[in-house]
Order: sequence, then C-alpha cells, then structure tokens
Amino acid sequence: MPSQKDLFEVSGPTYLTRVDWNRPDHRRSVMASLVQGVYVLERDRQRNRQGDESRAPLWWRFFRFEMQQVLVDDADNSIFGAVYKFLDATNAASAPHYVVAFRGTIMKKASAPRDVTLNLHLVRNVLDGTSRFRAAMKTVYDVLESAAAARQHDRVWLAGHSLGSAISTLVAKNKAREGVVLTTFLFNAPFPEAQAIWDVQWLNRGIRVANSFVTAGVATVLRAGGDGGYDPFAMLARWVPNVFVHPEDLISSGYVGYFDHRKEMENIGLGAVGRLATRYSVKDLLLGIGRAGGCESLHLFPSAVLTVNRGPSRDFRMAHGIQQWWKPDLVLECNAYYY
Repeated sequence: MPSQKDLFEVSGPTYLTRVDWNRPDHRRSVMASLVQGVYVLERDRQRNRQGDESRAPLWWRFFRFEMQQVLVDDADNSIFGAVYKFLDATNAASAPHYVVAFRGTIMKKASAPRDVTLNLHLVRNVLDGTSRFRAAMKTVYDVLESAAAARQHDRVWLAGHSLGSAISTLVAKNKAREGVVLTTFLFNAPFPEAQAIWDVQWLNRGIRVANSFVTAGVATVLRAGGDGGYDPFAMLARWVPNVFVHPEDLISSGYVGYFDHRKEMENIGLGAVGRLATRYSVKDLLLGIGRAGGCESLHLFPSAVLTVNRGPSRDFRMAHGIQQWWKPDLVLECNAYYY
C-alpha cells in the first residue's frame, strides 16, 4: 500500500483549484508541492511504481506543470531534482515559466548513504565540490539558456527542501554573483551553526553582542587586505530568497535568531558590527584560511523574506517536513530583511 503522503488526492493541496500567482500563500503551496513531486518520483523509483501506479505526476499536473527533465545522481542513480515547465505561463504574468526543484534526504536504503554523505559535505561547507551540485548547476545554466532564447530568463524559479534547499542556495548564490537573480524558495534550509549563538530565547543580549564583536574582530584580522575591496557577500544583496522555517525544527530554526539578531544590532546602533558578524562563521573563517574564494558559509546570506510557522508541531518530523507548507490554515509570521 503506498504511503498516504505520496498520494496527492489524500495529502496534497486539492483545495487550490485556481492559483493566484500574486498571492504568497499560493506560490508557497505550489512550490512545496513541486518539491514533493521530486520526493515521490524517487520513492516511485525505489518501489518500482511505473505507469498508472506512479504517484508523482499529479503533484505537478494538478497545477498545470509538465515534467521537462529528471535529475539523477551519478553516484547512486537516485532522483534528486526535476525541471518543470508551466503550461499557462503566457496567461499569468507573475508565474514562473520554469521551476527547478530539489528534494532533501530520503532515509531509505537506496538513497540514504549518498544523501547522508552530502549532508556531511554541507556541514563542512564543501557541498560545491560534489557531483550532485555540479549536475544541479549545469541544469540551471541550461534552463536559463533556453529561457533566455525565449526572453523568459527572469521567470526561472528555484525550490528546495532541506538538503535540496542547500543546493538551491548554492546555485542561486553563484548566479547572483553573475548578475542573475533567481526567485528562490527554501523550505527548512539547514542552518549548521551552533544554535546557542543565535537562539534569542535564552541567550541574553550581552552574550549575543559580545559574540558579534568577536566574530567581526576575527573576520577583520583574517581578511585584512585580502580581498582588494571585493565584497562577494554584498554582491548577493539583490537576491532575496523566500525562507520557510519552523521554530521547533532544529535543522533550520537558526535562521530566526540569525535575522532577529541582526535587526537587534541595528536597533542598538551596532548595525555595522552586526552585518559583518552575521556574514561569517568563526569556524569557517578559521577553516577557510588559504582557501580560494574565501570562507563564506553556505547558510549565511544578506537578505531574505523569512516566513516562520508559529503553529504547534507534533514532533521533529512534522516541524521539518515539507508537507506543512501547503496547509491552508497555518499560523505564519513573515518579515523581510535587507542588507
């Protein structure tokens, strides 16, 4: 019997029969569903569900998308991403023409070893050296090239969940530095920094401010004179990803304190220190000595629209799950942060 979460007619946003692309809640629900489509594609593969038995297609067909390409990892042949084309884009000016979506970790025998290895690369800030990232990057380049030929390059969107959010982040950062800003949806993106640094619930202001001064000081010393005025972090300021987190998700909840703390530093007149501190991780500063391209952490970026699900969560799996993001009755708190 197939998992209920794989069945769109049981678990999907069937209420969304007409999508208004100007509504953030509609965009969020559709993007989360397209990411779920990638998860179900891989589970279809693992369970040998083909043809009429496949559970994946309804996750995109319901919203008038068609599958253009499936992304396969060369290490284990697992499906980790997909390229979707929107069939009604000409009738919806605010809709994407293409969406490139990436799934997160699937803890099953056929996919877990590779996914766990990639998560370790993520923590070590070396995800950009993996074949999965290179495949994702090439795919986005190809989609953008096709879209540009049709004058649609500004309507290519990225979406990812968990590990897939990290891949989306890395792709979007690379493109932003080339001057191409992609609309990006990051669901439960990993924040692999010590939670204690940013947790605004129990760390008092003095400790957080002191930590910012230490980080800013280390950054100033280690990078003094090393970049010739080149500021790769500031180059990302025009890219404003949509970041979705639940405060009970220990993997991604660090973003709440990360952006709140920067705002707090602005409020007490220490904005310059706060901006410098929140662009670096001390760990990566130290590990990054001598590395080409600097030592910026993947999970740190200057701007974002942060959406926090303040509703109750039954457990970690629910708090970290993609399924929460297409629910119609969420208790959401949304704030925009600009560098």
